[in-house]
Amino acid sequence: MSDGPAESGAGTMRHGARLGVDVGSVRIGVARSDPGGILASPLETVKSGRGDVDRLVALVAENEAIEVVVGLPTSLSGREGPAAASARRFARMLADRLPPGMVRLYDERLTTVTAESGLRAGGVHGQARRRVVDQAAAAVLLQAALDGERLTGRPPGEIVRGKT
Repeated sequence: MSDGPAESGAGTMRHGARLGVDVGSVRIGVARSDPGGILASPLETVKSGRGDVDRLVALVAENEAIEVVVGLPTSLSGREGPAAASARRFARMLADRLPPGMVRLYDERLTTVTAESGLRAGGVHGQARRRVVDQAAAAVLLQAALDGERLTGRPPGEIVRGKT
């Protein structure tokens, strides 16, 4: 089964902005790529809970995104725990509200650690770091997905199917 034109080979990128989503129990970090799929940048932090899916659906429309990459937190051994189950549930809720095939889960091992490290190295500390670490983690996740697509020529991760 084909995932689209990008399956033609390495180096081929689908055109269009993507959103990266780092789902947390308190905050959801969101990042955006440029339409060429070259660079991911932090976009927004959404409060988890009532209205979070609505806000993400709105961000998809505002950014004319072709895809939403949701981070799937797994352990270093690849096992999925409660955080992964929560991310899968959230991705399904989002997929229920967007066109089929638009939401994908992508392994996000170490994205928050990488984001924290980068922010610390950049001199961002304390409360300021807590406000943006989720966005930065989403950008790390999305950048990894973009780089993977560029390398393989295939869309990243696994498609999430909604109820429809």
